[in-house]
Amino acid sequence: MILKSPQTFPQADFIVMESTYGNSLHEDVSTSIDTLLSWIEKTCFQKKGKLIIPAFSLGRTQEILYALNQLELENRLPKLDYFLDSPLSASITDVIKKYPQYFNETIQKVMESDNDPFQFEGLHYIKSVEESKMLNYRNNPCVIISASGMAEAGRVKHHISNNIENSRNSILLTGYCEPHSLGGRLLAGAKEVGIFGIEHEVHAEIGQIKSMSAHGDYEDLSQWLSCQDPKQVKKLFLVHGEYEVQLDFKQRLIKKGYMDVEIPERHFEIGLP
Repeated sequence: MILKSPQTFPQADFIVMESTYGNSLHEDVSTSIDTLLSWIEKTCFQKKGKLIIPAFSLGRTQEILYALNQLELENRLPKLDYFLDSPLSASITDVIKKYPQYFNETIQKVMESDNDPFQFEGLHYIKSVEESKMLNYRNNPCVIISASGMAEAGRVKHHISNNIENSRNSILLTGYCEPHSLGGRLLAGAKEVGIFGIEHEVHAEIGQIKSMSAHGDYEDLSQWLSCQDPKQVKKLFLVHGEYEVQLDFKQRLIKKGYMDVEIPERHFEIGLP
């Protein structure tokens, strides 16, 4: 949503690439904003609850803020309180604002009339632990964006713990979640989850916006490789992803002409000729 597309790179002998979504396609990223809006309307206005959004501090949080800012520019942003409860996310957002030259053309155009694409009416930055805890006592509908993205650590884990048993609330995952993480278990449909040693019944609605993931789908990954002559690549390594997905993607790459595609195990050492 924010950065320029990856640049091409010179012909390589060896390539190491990720394969998280090597057997699936994302929805068009342009639909993310409308999907986000629908979750806000359903949770905060129809159910009168809280929308908890786990988000990685670097990248994902800024994309969510940008999406909400876009809704404001389009006069579609619901009048609510939006809380960014992650000091690291706030600090990173401040750093990113200092380097607009790396933004893509779309956001550059937005900045011609809006000098801060990550700020909008109703946004509040939560810094102290005490302020974060006070959100637990808030009964009014609101949106809470907090780290970490897989809900496995950080302040968002506390927000989920305090809100997961209320059916008025929703938890919206916005990126890849490792299957054993709290986010992964929620996406798998767990009826009960342990958080801080306490078992919680899952009554909050669980959702996901896959199109926001920073991991490319198989078309994105193939596009990244399109600058290469497969016959000149001696070996291509697939890392990061579930094994079954990697196997599917490996077959796609073999059909594209890559002769030697390897899925190394963790800590496996390989000598390059």
